[in-house]
Amino acid sequence: MTDADINFYFDPVCPFAWMTSKWVRLVMAQRDYTVDWRFISLRMVNSAVNYDSHFPPDYEAGHTAGLRLLRVAARVRAEYGRNAVGPLYEAIGAEVFDTAPNPGMDRGSPAFLEPILAHIGLPATLANALDDTSLDSELRRETDEALSLTGKDVGTPIIQFQPPKGVAFFGPVISRLPDEAEALRLWDNVLGLASFPGFAELKRSLRERPQLRSFGVEADHIGVQEDWHGGSRRTKE
Repeated sequence: MTDADINFYFDPVCPFAWMTSKWVRLVMAQRDYTVDWRFISLRMVNSAVNYDSHFPPDYEAGHTAGLRLLRVAARVRAEYGRNAVGPLYEAIGAEVFDTAPNPGMDRGSPAFLEPILAHIGLPATLANALDDTSLDSELRRETDEALSLTGKDVGTPIIQFQPPKGVAFFGPVISRLPDEAEALRLWDNVLGLASFPGFAELKRSLRERPQLRSFGVEADHIGVQEDWHGGSRRTKE
């Protein structure tokens, strides 16, 4: 239990969670909001799915890397407190999504993570948690917690306003980062929807490729539009 204004459930390899988190940070810088950064594992959400037949190539490796990084985030939270999770997520996301692609790098490896830990002043030994499956029960509980707030036909991120009783939903999914003024307008509109207890969904599956360097889309360009049916790039239902 925390006294945060928002619970934000993220998987560190989800580009849309990352884009939404950057928007939320823009709002935090202008409004007096606090965020508890929590965990949802896409690898666990899709544990019953055959990746080879349902997803494009490399999705399983990406989601597995996300699970491994979440183990480290859970260890950081246990040893350094909940306030340490946000800076870790911010540093991981910047390396995964806001730098040029590095196809040879395994994002679930110590070689990827240790420089990130050093950058935010945490010991490299925390990378040992990448392989610590004893942390998976905690990640499973938090993943189930997130899905209990929205239902299971969702992805990441999941945001809960005014926890523990406030409404939660998947998204908002955005492909471009708004400027400071736009960030507040978007926030107020989303909060207005979330404040109505009968609101359930406002959705379209067409998405722009996110405005992230890892996707080859620079900040002054607009990504090609794609159909993410079912909220993901699954090739089968």
